[in-house]
Amino acid sequence: MTAPLPPMPGPPDPGETRTSLTLAPVGEPELLRADAARNRALLLEAASRLLADCGAADLTMESVASAAGVGKGTVFRRFKDRTGLLIALLDHREALLQAAFLSGPPPMGPDAPAAERLHAFGPAVMRHEHDHHELILASRTDPLRTYTVPAQSLRLSHVTLLLRQARAAGDPELLAHTLLGSIDAPLVHHLTCESGMPPDRLDQAWHDLLTRYGVER
Repeated sequence: MTAPLPPMPGPPDPGETRTSLTLAPVGEPELLRADAARNRALLLEAASRLLADCGAADLTMESVASAAGVGKGTVFRRFKDRTGLLIALLDHREALLQAAFLSGPPPMGPDAPAAERLHAFGPAVMRHEHDHHELILASRTDPLRTYTVPAQSLRLSHVTLLLRQARAAGDPELLAHTLLGSIDAPLVHHLTCESGMPPDRLDQAWHDLLTRYGVER
């Protein structure tokens, strides 16, 4: 259930801005046969329809099985539990974000300087978390699982690498944890939806944190 963090890269050459990180799934990675992959896609399509109609709170394994026209056991075998289903629904949405910061255009992509990429990363993640907050929050039934899924490990490795490249002051990995904690979905949801804080204020806080670490735009 847990996955080790990807190996941390060595000191980069001056001016180096590209990474060798690759797309990571939100949940545990797995290789599927063609027929299993098709069945998984059908179940996720049914779950996506239900999600749009009734929201994440009312999404159950039983309702997905009924919508897909299969037995409940099929859904449990494919996703293990409701949290596994919710995490699988996040995979596609997370892949789009990952593609943007791993191989997309500037300012998030690898052709921009490390400092510029870092300043662009936080606001982009906050928009992503805000757009999918219901699904993300519903999948957070195990707090420890949040830190061990490959997608979170990828974010940590990516931010750590960029901090090293930008010559940030302090321990890059611990700084990366601090930065990612400041834009975690439950906190962003609380600040924007419960406290009425405007998103641009959170964006500025991200930029201020990076500046305090010596990462200037």
